[in-house]
Amino acid sequence: MKIRYILPLLFLSFAIISVQSLAQSVQQEKYRPQFHFSPKAHWMNDPNGMVYYNGIYHLFFQYYPNGTTWGPMHWGHATTADFLNWEEKPIALYPDSLGMIFSGSVVVDQHNTAGFGENAFVAIFTHHNQKLEDAKTGLHQYQSIAYSNDEGKNWTKYQGNPVLPNPGISDFRDPKVMWYEAGKKWIMTLATKDRITFYSSGNLKNWKRESDFGANLGAHGGVWECPDLFPLVHNGKTVWVLLVSINPGGPNGGSATQYFTGNFDGNKFTADSKAEKWVDYGTDNYAGVTWSNTGKRKIFIGWMNNWQYANLVPTKNWRGATTLARDLDLSEVNGDLFLRSAPVKEILPFFKPVYKKEVITVNKEITLSSYVKDLNGKMKLNLSFDRGESVKIILSNKETQKLIIGYDSRTNSYYIDRTHAGKSDFEKGFAKKHTALRIADSKNIKLSLVIDVASVELFADEGLTVMTDVFFPESFMNTLKISSGRKSELKNFSILGIHTNTENSLK
Repeated sequence: MKIRYILPLLFLSFAIISVQSLAQSVQQEKYRPQFHFSPKAHWMNDPNGMVYYNGIYHLFFQYYPNGTTWGPMHWGHATTADFLNWEEKPIALYPDSLGMIFSGSVVVDQHNTAGFGENAFVAIFTHHNQKLEDAKTGLHQYQSIAYSNDEGKNWTKYQGNPVLPNPGISDFRDPKVMWYEAGKKWIMTLATKDRITFYSSGNLKNWKRESDFGANLGAHGGVWECPDLFPLVHNGKTVWVLLVSINPGGPNGGSATQYFTGNFDGNKFTADSKAEKWVDYGTDNYAGVTWSNTGKRKIFIGWMNNWQYANLVPTKNWRGATTLARDLDLSEVNGDLFLRSAPVKEILPFFKPVYKKEVITVNKEITLSSYVKDLNGKMKLNLSFDRGESVKIILSNKETQKLIIGYDSRTNSYYIDRTHAGKSDFEKGFAKKHTALRIADSKNIKLSLVIDVASVELFADEGLTVMTDVFFPESFMNTLKISSGRKSELKNFSILGIHTNTENSLK
């Protein structure tokens, strides 16, 4: 081989090794999730603009590339085909003379209604103008659009922005747009301070106000934001679901996402219940919305953080991650409809059984640490038991820090207790026990836990009750005990591990 060919190959090999080393060092950072998305560096919050196209799931997200606390918002971009392996892309949208790039959505304009090209990606987002906010005009947020003709690689902002000026509402943001086939029009679901306002358009450029919803319904402990409207089919009938994030005012403090079920007729949304319902009863699932262009399937992902302490959590080079992506469905309990969520089917094959047993008899307490000690804090647990039993799952580490997850039969509630689960001095309200009343009324309780180094997601009764919490242990949670306080039986018990390409350095 001639020398002129050897040198480029050497440089190429060095570049490949450098990229691999960088990826590995990123994954080895303390508290870094191993199978949830987090940016390689810097700050992220709301997932937004999610769209599916040609077998790829695109995730856009609120991103600040110059620091690890909230700053002028950009749109970050990542893609995946399986929800485990993510590829972070270059920044999609940058702030400009109209303002920062706040949350929004992306649609595939199949019929070229906007004139940007057939199947163009069109992003609809909030411009936030800091100068107008500082001047206290109340007109600092308005809606704009951008388009991409190469599946999200490059974006062009529309010269006629903003397409929806502010009518005098200080919180006027987070447009989630969908195609409403019955009316052959686009519907924008927009957060407008303490309610949701619906707009319609035939071309994504000219918008007409349709109606308001929610001024006197739902939780109102804080401002409404990051809404989403979509249909689900239940027992052959179309039911509309409206998601609304609220900060503060969640069921366990700080940020959370509520939902309503009902009917949407192209003009207004009518709820079928006045009860407060929450997508997730933990403290670390916020601003979640669904992917567009997925047909009848609805896939949800949230920001795995809480504004109560988001700027303070003790990660070093990055702050913020997403929850697991979740399939959404509906279930009826005592004549009322509830949202169910479960980890997407694509990620399940990556979990491999480590231990399985049809029945385990627990005589007050059982230790199963030998099965989890080598899983490096990444695992999935499945079990079921009678609702008359109180079951406690205790994960701990060599520093005797412990995370406790369980069900209390006396109060008919699930809980996650992170009081002693690791570092918590960064915020006085972090170290607490969080609870959620059981929604299901079946005799048998099904429980599934997904743990990823520094987060736990609880899916109870096939996703009727869900809780997500982060925690910050000094070393891996590699011991497992289960107690019930008396002799009881655990059924369909399994421990599964997940293999990722690199291993976290938290030892």
